[in-house]
Amino acid sequence: MSAHDPARIGLVATSDRASQGVYRDEGIPALEQWLSGAIVNPLAFERRLIPDEQPVIEATLRELVDEAKCDLVITTGGTGPAPRDVTPEATLAVGDRELPGFGEQMRRISLAFVPTAILSRQVAVIRGRALILNLPGQPKSIRETLEGLRDDAGKPLVPGIFAAVPYCIDLIQGPYLETREDVVKAFRPKNAIRQPKA
Repeated sequence: MSAHDPARIGLVATSDRASQGVYRDEGIPALEQWLSGAIVNPLAFERRLIPDEQPVIEATLRELVDEAKCDLVITTGGTGPAPRDVTPEATLAVGDRELPGFGEQMRRISLAFVPTAILSRQVAVIRGRALILNLPGQPKSIRETLEGLRDDAGKPLVPGIFAAVPYCIDLIQGPYLETREDVVKAFRPKNAIRQPKA
């Protein structure tokens, strides 16, 4: 029996070509690898590779939260300004409440590398007791967005978004997520920190 709460995480890659087998999706494997290395809790993953169709994305997000009972759902891809990039619209359509700070911080991180980061439209919402996040599709960008930016000595310069995820999930009555601090340090107010189980 683990001393840590189990958690279920939905991973969704939205890509017409990857879902048709034209090329291999790299977003889901990168997310799964990073999350497995960052989170101490026992994790169960629900993986979905789907086309850039808003009704399909909406249905997938609803299924992962309402039926598969995911505590956290992360999408990759489909967040730019191209006509087929409809992941943010689908995410907002299924959300009960938007959390704009996540998108703001993701763009802040990406702007350290490319000026076109301002074209990104990633959003985050709460649906029921689940957090849904849109992330970029490239493995390097996924890691930078989640972890943040560090200097050459490893000192954090810009916080990654995942530092805020565990406390957000606490507030919506999800599992108590604990992280490996060498990867990302979860931030919680002192009164929200749970003492280790015996």
